[in-house]
Amino acid sequence: MYRHANLFLSCLLLLAISVPGYAQDTGKPGDPAFVQNVSNKGTISAAFLEIGIGARAEAMGGSYTAQAGEVEAIYWNPAGLAYLDGMAMSFTHAEWLADTNFDFFALATPLPFLGTVLGASFTSLTVPQQPVRTVDVPEGTGEFYDAQDLAVNISVSARLIPSFSIGLSGKYISQRIWTESANQTALDAGVYYQTPLRGLSLGSSISNFGPDMRIEGRHLTNVLDPDMVNRGVENVPVSYETDNFSLPQIFRFGMSYETSLPARGHVVMGVDLMHPTGSTESMNLGIEYGFNNLLFLRAGYQNLYERDSVNGLTFGGGLHYTLRNRSRFAFDYAYSDWGILQKVHRVTLGVYL
Repeated sequence: MYRHANLFLSCLLLLAISVPGYAQDTGKPGDPAFVQNVSNKGTISAAFLEIGIGARAEAMGGSYTAQAGEVEAIYWNPAGLAYLDGMAMSFTHAEWLADTNFDFFALATPLPFLGTVLGASFTSLTVPQQPVRTVDVPEGTGEFYDAQDLAVNISVSARLIPSFSIGLSGKYISQRIWTESANQTALDAGVYYQTPLRGLSLGSSISNFGPDMRIEGRHLTNVLDPDMVNRGVENVPVSYETDNFSLPQIFRFGMSYETSLPARGHVVMGVDLMHPTGSTESMNLGIEYGFNNLLFLRAGYQNLYERDSVNGLTFGGGLHYTLRNRSRFAFDYAYSDWGILQKVHRVTLGVYL
């Protein structure tokens, strides 16, 4: 056991050493036309797809790509769904930043052939109604607007051999603010491998692979006079076009190690390397201690080495209860420190039949 733990920690140290070099900028010194030190913040659409799913995963710092057998894998790595033993469902709620609400629901069930699991999920980020204000009427026009982001996901995962699985997800993405909206489709794909070294697993996934999004709507149309000096041409209908923005594609590679401890305990350690299009490369670290598969304590750190990162420390816990028929009910909680943006609390309820 100690030899395996030492190997995992050695790999973890190697990854930690390699990330800073991997995340360095590659600009050409002395070239004034080449912009260096760009973090890509604020350059993507559908940024809500970057919000981590599941209190257990977030309490472990988001180091979840190499975890399997949990329904939340539908977000982190769909290949992990293949190790579900029965039907499972999960609901996550978070009071997100700036008084917004984030909700996630997932359902998955094994199919009676080829070790296949079918899953579906629904993600929602909502902004409460706000008064419409203009320069002329700063106190409000009497109208109200709101905003909502939605994603519907269908996943299929299969074990090709007992230790190796693949997963594929198709998703529909929608963003709306007042009467303007943007819609798009995207794909997720992942692989998962249980190594011959007992307790050591590897996983890799790519999320949100799809075309760019562009917002459209009736408030982007207007009537203008193209020539204010000369008369004759007035009330010309025009339509404003917004720019296209790419989806937040994220490539993840993760490693997880689980081992038993004395007195009915166990420990899980995880590390993820991330290469997102909306930010710089980073690393997630996490650890979980479980007692008798009943009580769990977790801690982690997110976005290590990411430039301009505002969040980092995470921790939480869980209480799981297993019935005699092996059905399991799970309650998990996670706390995330977002620095100047304060904090985020997540609660997840899960049922495994």
